Amino acid sequence: MRATSVLALSAACWLVAAPAPAQTISPNSRPLALSAESVLLLDTQGEVVVGAGQLDERQRLIGAYQGITLGMVSRAAQRVGAGEVRALVSRHSGGAVVLTTLRDGYYLVVSLGPNAVTALAVRHAEEARQALNREI
Repeated sequence: MRATSVLALSAACWLVAAPAPAQTISPNSRPLALSAESVLLLDTQGEVVVGAGQLDERQRLIGAYQGITLGMVSRAAQRVGAGEVRALVSRHSGGAVVLTTLRDGYYLVVSLGPNAVTALAVRHAEEARQALNREI
């Protein structure tokens, strides 16, 4: 990765994690919010390159374990000829995790809170993936 890309990577992570203005579908509906707890850009070894939001040990471990999951899913997809894995979404009792693959083995992990709209996070992660791939 080029050294000049770190600022662009940091900006992309911030854009994904930044709180968006609440939007509603109708006057009686709940607000839609991204509610990202953290966004991490990790390298092929599962080490954090840059991040935004909560950057504690728990989030770093989630990122590293998502990398292991990505490796397993990618190998399974390759065995059955399913093509490349571009994104994985994992839901759990405390929220969700959106993983997006990048070039050269990097990956982006967005940890979401329980009130997050996962589809919105997937869309933002895809936009960040495209921007980051241009910089890597």
